[in-house]
Amino acid sequence: MKKIYSILVLSLLLVACGGSENNSVSQTIASGNLEAIRSMKTNLTNQLNGIETDLVALEAAIANLDTNENLPLVTTFEVQPQVFNHYLDLQGNVKTRENVLLYPEMAGTLLTVKVKKGARVSKGQILAVIDNGGMSNQLSQLKTQAALAQTTFERQAALWKQKIGSEIQYLQSKAQAEAQANAVLQLEKVLAKAQITAPFSGVIDQVLKDPGTVVSPGNGSEVFRLINLSNMYIEVDVPEGYLGAVTKGKKAGVYFPVLQDSVNAVVRETGNYINPNNRSFSAEIAVENPNGSIKPNLNARVHINDYTNENALLIPQSVISENAAGEQYAYVAELNNGEAIAKRHIITTGKTQGDFVEITSGISAGDLIIKEGARSVKDAQAVKILN
Repeated sequence: MKKIYSILVLSLLLVACGGSENNSVSQTIASGNLEAIRSMKTNLTNQLNGIETDLVALEAAIANLDTNENLPLVTTFEVQPQVFNHYLDLQGNVKTRENVLLYPEMAGTLLTVKVKKGARVSKGQILAVIDNGGMSNQLSQLKTQAALAQTTFERQAALWKQKIGSEIQYLQSKAQAEAQANAVLQLEKVLAKAQITAPFSGVIDQVLKDPGTVVSPGNGSEVFRLINLSNMYIEVDVPEGYLGAVTKGKKAGVYFPVLQDSVNAVVRETGNYINPNNRSFSAEIAVENPNGSIKPNLNARVHINDYTNENALLIPQSVISENAAGEQYAYVAELNNGEAIAKRHIITTGKTQGDFVEITSGISAGDLIIKEGARSVKDAQAVKILN
């Protein structure tokens, strides 16, 4: 600042003195007289110091008389009602109820594997065949015997209608035909176990056995892993305090960090049991998976809409302070005859979402909230609004 004053004063001196003073300085320097040069420098320095002192006095007088020069500078915004959606942030994993290992239902050698890993299959489709040990031939024989027994019964029934033969012959032929037919059905059920079929539509995730392997029912003989990727859901643990807020049908947003993708979803089901270990209940969020990119056990971030206010008043957290009594407050700029006065308003806050806080009391729609400069003003202090 002193350098600025010096430059200003020097300029004023030069202007005041005009060309003659410049000529005098030039002539003095040109004379080569050291004493004259020093004398002129001393005179000019004294003039400069005097003007600097006068400028400082003038600045002080202006500061005392012009109150606008000392007003704190602030910016404001007008608070207006708006829709406020609060979301509960949770972590969960993708699951599916249709994720199973397929086992053989009978012992034998695995003859053929009809599908490969990644194949899409339909419910009931044959996936593999096990050697049935000649039971197919037995079935053919049983079918022949059953057909003969049925023919015998039909003839005996015709004779019985004509009152020919005895009742015991009729009943015996009927029983024989039924027994043979039942034997065929039973053997067909056994033979059906020689085929491994898809219990639901899905994708073959793993082929665990090769043709020629001897398999049997039970652990260790898994042949396939079948997964349905179209019926996925995310299971999350919800704190018990949100029991009334997180209900079936609530909207939710799901973000998959690995995929860097988000989907909209809804709460499909909520649990009826509070886990005593973490005081939470479970919730299922159904997610669509049209391209199959969402996999079981994939980590997900879930945002469940637990609260909505159609006419909320929101202000930034940065403008809220707290007094010694623990009360929260914000400054409101009140206009009076063209003058802006900062007024401290004690407020009550609701829920927070991101950088904004819901105000439930202490501030009204249309109030001018002090934003920039809120930390430097005092109650009832005049301020200058920049915006």
